[in-house]
Amino acid sequence: MHRTTRITVVLLFAAWTVDYIDRLVINLALPSIGETFGLSHGARGLIVSAFFLTYALCQIPGGLLADRFGGVRMASLALVLWSLFTGLTAVAWSFTALLVIRCLFGAAQGLFPGAALNALSRRSIPAQRMTATGWLQSSNAVGGLLASVLASVLLSLWDWRAMFLTVCLLGVLVLVAVRRWMPAPLPEADTGADVPRTKGAARAVLRSPAIWGFALLFFAYDVVIWGLNSWSGSYLIEERGLHVGSAGLVTLGPTVLAAAGAVLGGKLSDRFEGRPRRIIVPAMLAVAVLLFLLPRTASIAQFVLCGTLLSGAAGLCYLPCFSVPLRSLPPGLSGVASGIILFGGQLSGILTPTVFGTVVDHFSYEAAFTMLIVGPVLAILVTLRVPQTTPRFLAAFGGAYAAGRQAGDRASAHPAPHPKG
Repeated sequence: MHRTTRITVVLLFAAWTVDYIDRLVINLALPSIGETFGLSHGARGLIVSAFFLTYALCQIPGGLLADRFGGVRMASLALVLWSLFTGLTAVAWSFTALLVIRCLFGAAQGLFPGAALNALSRRSIPAQRMTATGWLQSSNAVGGLLASVLASVLLSLWDWRAMFLTVCLLGVLVLVAVRRWMPAPLPEADTGADVPRTKGAARAVLRSPAIWGFALLFFAYDVVIWGLNSWSGSYLIEERGLHVGSAGLVTLGPTVLAAAGAVLGGKLSDRFEGRPRRIIVPAMLAVAVLLFLLPRTASIAQFVLCGTLLSGAAGLCYLPCFSVPLRSLPPGLSGVASGIILFGGQLSGILTPTVFGTVVDHFSYEAAFTMLIVGPVLAILVTLRVPQTTPRFLAAFGGAYAAGRQAGDRASAHPAPHPKG
């Protein structure tokens, strides 16, 4: 990868890691928050879902704003706002106040994903874009691990309020790094940004059934991810008797394999020139089997082993949900395209934690984990229907960028030399 791409990946990796830390530390704090406000499992799930409601609603507007005003500028704004609301979470005085603050926090973070992918698209060539994005998205797993470790340590030392005050400072540090060291974009001829953007192009993307098909695919993927991320900690504490200080540490194996899966999924997506079914169908079959086995394991060690394999298989499927659109459309439309796909995933984030918690209240954790098999089944069905390559995607999209995209691909295959620095 070009030096500009590598630096961009490092900076956005740090920002997205903090994004996930700020977002996920609440999962291990749910038992404590539930005790503070006297909440049922369903109400605790609603706290998580409140974030995803506004996070989902801001995905598409955030992508449109990034395409118009620039990814780096919008990512910086998101960092400022979500750090503020992370700190305000610590002073929530009631369940209602906590829900409002988490909604505002979700809106702030909702501006970031489309902005980050827009910034990366302008600093990477199409043929390497999913590899770069794979390294970037491995930050999700790293952020999840650090969130678990930090939450375990901070909750053991203090309470959940002090924890949120501590982690809000991380966003400020990353903001300074992004503003100081983010490199300038690559030449437009190399990134595909010189492809003519016709009037109404953003509206055409918004109306494209092909794009919404990938959004549904990401929805299915996130049924698994947000079910596990939101409730595995509570399950280990409440059902397996694990101490809160140790609950985060058992995520090490799953996190490492999930990160490796994301990187490998990106590389395979570039190697296969898209073709998500080659990755998603076998991986999601494995995920379905492992989801059935997970709550039926006999020990914590078996639970962790099963969860680790599950995380690796699911991680392979992350980038294939984005590969064809982001390889095919010019960077000037990457924000809105990724915003639509991410919107699908965040709808799952709204529904899954609350549904999972409600199933636990009325049935059991075993039934709730088994319910998540809906995700891999839907993912397999959808991936068999969406366009598999750039030509087929553009044909389904309407072909408006077919000629320009082919020219961009030829340019990216033989990029012009860049000045150092």
